[in-house]
Amino acid sequence: MRAFLLAQLKARGFQAQAVLDRDQAIDQTVLFQPHLVLLDLTLPDLDGLTFLRQLREWSSIPVIVLSEHDEEPIKIKAFDLGADDYVTKPFSLNELLARVGVALRHAYETTRLRNAAGNDMQPSSYRCGGENGLIVDFAHRVVRSGGQIVHLTPTEYDLLCELTHNAGKVLTHRELLQRVWGPDNNADHSSLRTFIRHLRRKLEPLPAQPRFLLNELGVGYFVPASDVDEI
Repeated sequence: MRAFLLAQLKARGFQAQAVLDRDQAIDQTVLFQPHLVLLDLTLPDLDGLTFLRQLREWSSIPVIVLSEHDEEPIKIKAFDLGADDYVTKPFSLNELLARVGVALRHAYETTRLRNAAGNDMQPSSYRCGGENGLIVDFAHRVVRSGGQIVHLTPTEYDLLCELTHNAGKVLTHRELLQRVWGPDNNADHSSLRTFIRHLRRKLEPLPAQPRFLLNELGVGYFVPASDVDEI
């Protein structure tokens, strides 16, 4: 599988590297600095979910998980640990390439929006709850909560940006799925709920009693209006 995917990706113009174990994966991620990681959950020396958790401690590179497990708890665990997508084996090459394309476009759009954050039409940051509340610095792509910097995956950050750019407005489940995952996405409401739950764990003082990431039952999610319009 590894050799096949490497050959197919290179044949389509991608620069790609294949690794055999955890140490090689870490070394190549640091040296190669990929735009995307395809992670098989079955690794010879380490559980793939453990590697994903370790990777997310220092990197926000988009990760697509490949797995023979189709059980919902494993999928939810992977999303909770920071996976951006999950593909179940067996899968078609065209499906995987489509998901790779979506993830790369997603990452590119995040970078483009970050570089354009100085546009006068958009506030440079979002604040709710004062200095120790939720602060999203769009210009520098930095998120703080409780006075501490919070590390988010690209998908988590995109989801938070959609909500904070529309602060005070309820965005429906469908709107969020289309805006964050794209019109041709394979994500569903359960994926959205998983990402919201993970964001609450990272951002809320009491995740079970959210102050920042709120929901309109059966409709969608929203964040309170910003404390200030421009910072």
